[in-house]
Amino acid sequence: MTHLLAITTPLLLLYLAFWFWWGGKGKPMTQQEIDEGLAALQASDTSEHGREAVQQVRELLASDDGEEFIMLNLVRHRPKALYPPGLDYGDDPRAADRRYGKSIFWDLLRNGNFMLLIARRSGNFIAPPGAESWHYIAMVRYRSRRDFLRFAQQSSRADKFIHKWAAIEKTHIFPVKPLVSLIMVRTLVALVLTVVGGLLYAVT
Repeated sequence: MTHLLAITTPLLLLYLAFWFWWGGKGKPMTQQEIDEGLAALQASDTSEHGREAVQQVRELLASDDGEEFIMLNLVRHRPKALYPPGLDYGDDPRAADRRYGKSIFWDLLRNGNFMLLIARRSGNFIAPPGAESWHYIAMVRYRSRRDFLRFAQQSSRADKFIHKWAAIEKTHIFPVKPLVSLIMVRTLVALVLTVVGGLLYAVT
């Protein structure tokens, strides 16, 4: 029994730490939080893209309920990456997009946000006249709009966003609330820790 407790106790504590970090149930932001957060976001990027982003974030925060949500990203690359003169990164838009993704990875993770899916378009099926031609989609889980704002403040730097806008010709991004979902991260983590515990018990 002592041996079993020595294995299960730290794994249980680890899972509880993950549970609290993963979150997803909180209180909506106050108006003061929103105003202060948007001011900080505006100060971090004074470019035209930055000003547009602040207005878009303001609209997103207007529907804050304090809970987790998924952001759906529809993306079309430029024919060639478009960097400002003097920056020698090459003209591959996919390489530019990868640079942007790497630059924001830890900004996402430290705020309880997580990339759920990236999928490249592989054909066409039903499309109305004038439908956009997207190259890929991405689904990102955000712990809350509060955490999205924190992420935006940390990632909204010219040295990061320069890769995004060099790569992307057009994008459509909007939040969604799953009605039915088989993406069960909490359950998956619990299963992984259970398997780890079983293996440790078997070999010690």
